[in-house]
Amino acid sequence: MEYLPFTRPSIDETTIEDVVATLHSGWLATGPRVARFEAALSGYLGGRIIKSFTSATAALEIALEAAGISDEHEVITPAISFTATPNVILRRNATPVFIDVDLKTRNMDMEAAAHAVTPKTRALMPVHFAGLPVEMNTLYDLANKHNLRVIEDAAHAIGSRYKGKLIGSFGDLVSFSFHPNKNITTIEGGALSLVNTEEAEQIDILRFHGISRRDDGEMDVLLPGGKYNLSDVAATVGLGQLPHLDAFNIKRRQLAQHYLDRLEGLENILLPEKADSGHSWHMFAPLINFKAFKMTRRAFIAAMHEKGIGIGIHYPALHLFTLYRSLGYARGDFPNAERIGEETVTLPLFPGMTVNDVNRVISTLCKILDIKEPN
Repeated sequence: MEYLPFTRPSIDETTIEDVVATLHSGWLATGPRVARFEAALSGYLGGRIIKSFTSATAALEIALEAAGISDEHEVITPAISFTATPNVILRRNATPVFIDVDLKTRNMDMEAAAHAVTPKTRALMPVHFAGLPVEMNTLYDLANKHNLRVIEDAAHAIGSRYKGKLIGSFGDLVSFSFHPNKNITTIEGGALSLVNTEEAEQIDILRFHGISRRDDGEMDVLLPGGKYNLSDVAATVGLGQLPHLDAFNIKRRQLAQHYLDRLEGLENILLPEKADSGHSWHMFAPLINFKAFKMTRRAFIAAMHEKGIGIGIHYPALHLFTLYRSLGYARGDFPNAERIGEETVTLPLFPGMTVNDVNRVISTLCKILDIKEPN
């Protein structure tokens, strides 16, 4: 059978034709299509200021810099995420302060976050895991109580809603990813949603060499900026993707619900939190107790691959990597994150899939784990 990857972008022919037209236009770097993409995303998010970047990682790092995070500062963040999340904190010479997460939501434990605040804490960096929003009211109540900035890692959450409001349409600094495995793509790319116009001007300078244009048209360099500007080619892909985002997410929810309905009740498999229709289901990642099945995760992944099904791992516990152990973290610090890191598997989920594809994944999974397939 055709190989089923754990994710695949959905790009239509019109978008491909528009990319060709962009290439023919001769304007490949940042230009009119980037401006159009930022405007379209701003419209989608209720008029927020949008700044695009080469990646969500770049957006996070620049957000931290714009928020004034630097030496001696601490940033509270979950122990389950992609390594980009704490890496950007270290790149600002600040300290990532890990906290544990909930087993089902994989989102940061807000009570633990409250206990982790110290006089050095300057920001909270939550992750909306798999597109499931964190408890935003609790998050911002905590931030307001201690006068903290919030940099939301919303890499998984474009199109997600909290109590009916789109993630990125409110809040402080919100970073999105448009990597090919995300709910929409610009090939590589990201964006930052914000509300402060002064910070937006600073971000413009920081993302392109620290350059500022004076009123007379002359160039000046104000800051040691980087090179993080999105290309018009990438923005053209984004312009083709954005109108389909809500439909993509509806399809993701339908497929995720089918997974949930069929896998519910199976022993030694912990399903992710269902949540409500605001969940954009960037991915579907149950926990499997491989010890109970007398096999390793590596063997399971290899067996699924042999049957033509791709599996991901999202994610290992951050505090157990060598880099973060050097900060004093050790096994046993965050039990939920460690269990997730050891048991998580990411099953195929993308809009181009069918219900029959989900059934194929479930059937194959059950055969490999030697359990009765659910009805």
